Amino acid sequence: MKIERHFGLRIDDELLRKFRYVCEYDGRSANGKILHMIRKCVAEYEKEFGEIVLEKNNP
Repeated sequence: MKIERHFGLRIDDELLRKFRYVCEYDGRSANGKILHMIRKCVAEYEKEFGEIVLEKNNP
């Protein structure tokens, strides 16, 4: 069972509004877009440096 965690983010109002504009253009929610970007970032890192292996108790 996957554990989903909450991640808060402080962001400038204008930047957030622009980001939401981009999200709407892409047909994604802001949360969905951020998850997409994080997954892409991790995949690119692992492609270059190898799979990230986490310890069981590492948050």
